[in-house]
Amino acid sequence: MLKFDRVGKAYGRSWIALSDVSFALDDGEFAFLVGSSGAGKSTLMSLIFMEQRPDSGIVEVAGFDSKNIGDEDIPKLRRKLGVVFQDFRLLPDMTAAENVAFALKVTGQPRKFIKQRTFDLLAKMGLSHKAKSFPHELSGGEKQRVAIARALANSPALLLADEPTGNLDPRATDELMDLLFDINSQGTAVLMATHDTDLIDRAPMRVLELENGVLVGDRAREAR
Repeated sequence: MLKFDRVGKAYGRSWIALSDVSFALDDGEFAFLVGSSGAGKSTLMSLIFMEQRPDSGIVEVAGFDSKNIGDEDIPKLRRKLGVVFQDFRLLPDMTAAENVAFALKVTGQPRKFIKQRTFDLLAKMGLSHKAKSFPHELSGGEKQRVAIARALANSPALLLADEPTGNLDPRATDELMDLLFDINSQGTAVLMATHDTDLIDRAPMRVLELENGVLVGDRAREAR
């Protein structure tokens, strides 16, 4: 599903964002990616969906790799990925339903399928009653669930969640984590970047730890 093989990424001569990072994530696996601000979490995430390319090593994702993928293939890769951000990144002039449907429209899905898929996803998120609400009318937890619905629209094999609980209160955080665990239990691999140590301690999942761009820890679920 996902493999980093001795991956390095630098910005100029003074900032090494990632250094010799190697790990693999299997189909259907859940892992936390932890580290302080500036540790390299966001850079690592951006390399997965090929927003950037590594300076050394190779990233393999869902049948594509960073050395051989062409620009024309990047949209194909991204259709196999779902991405959820801390700041939601919902389109403000679209309703919750329209935000979810947009992810399907850009892939050319039939109108009838888009309507049903959007309805099903919002129902799964417990947001059927918010389908016609705009982002400014939603709570933080509701916005994040809409963002997850959008990320799941094209049935991704891998869901990337970049600090998804960063703007949520404890109750909304617990609800979101239950949702992510449920999604994972149905076969979707999840890589979640976070700095919430309490959350990590309560969830017996694999933990990948970055420090100054170096992978300093890889604690498997079985060992926790």
